[in-house]
Amino acid sequence: MNEFVATVVRGLGNGSIYALLALGFVIVYKSMRVISFAQPAFMMAGALLVGYLVLSMNFFVAVLVALLLTGLLGAGVERLALRPMIGKPVFVIAIITLGVDIVIRTVVNSFIGLDIRQMGDPWGLRQVDVLGAKIDQRHLATLVTTLIVVAALFAFYRWSRTGLAMRAASSDQEVALAQGVSVGRVFSLSWALAAALAGLAGVFLSTGIGLEQNLWLTALKALPVIILGGLDSLGGAVVAGLTVGVIEALVGSYGDNLHPVFGGDFFLVVPYLLMLFVLLVRPYGLFGTREVERI
Repeated sequence: MNEFVATVVRGLGNGSIYALLALGFVIVYKSMRVISFAQPAFMMAGALLVGYLVLSMNFFVAVLVALLLTGLLGAGVERLALRPMIGKPVFVIAIITLGVDIVIRTVVNSFIGLDIRQMGDPWGLRQVDVLGAKIDQRHLATLVTTLIVVAALFAFYRWSRTGLAMRAASSDQEVALAQGVSVGRVFSLSWALAAALAGLAGVFLSTGIGLEQNLWLTALKALPVIILGGLDSLGGAVVAGLTVGVIEALVGSYGDNLHPVFGGDFFLVVPYLLMLFVLLVRPYGLFGTREVERI
């Protein structure tokens, strides 16, 4: 039972990272109807900024400053690289986001170097006893922080004027424009939020183990998450992220009987198998909007 509790909490911690990344994907998709492949770059940029800022300030202050700067980077990318592409095919815009990702990650990797950069986080690899199980403090910190961020994000969308404007623009841009909503501002804010969420995910992914160049591959697991939860569902992104994290952790801990056939790292492909299954039986996701086309 102790091992099971530890495995579930570890899965929830990793799933929280997937959820933060997936929320960024969903926010951009809801505003522009395009999938942003630049999320891995924003994730790495946010973590790198914390790695440098923590040398001269408190860790938590460094995180707040880094997220602000990462959000500004996201807004700048939208304004300079994507705003001129409004009206172009969605495929073209998606390819541009892929190019943005490559450029930013190339710059970030040049600053990371070949060594692992420590984040200076207050918990490191320390553990705490929960119900008799040894739990990494970083997983608990990731889960609690994600829940707070998600609650704040939902409150922002539900009760703030800006959040209401973003919901209106995501529903119908032309009607929102007619009502005085600045759709361009919505685009910029959406990219800023998505970049900041990705940066926060990068920070928690790097705590304890440090930041290195290949960590961006973790961001790819957000793709199965948004397929499972639904491309246009914020709540689905959170539920799916936590679900994928827990299933991945359970298969990694208790899937020993699969190892002789699939190998010891079979848990790494579990998210993509879930994505394939969902695409076959429910392509719009568990919580996504089902689109009906009349022929």
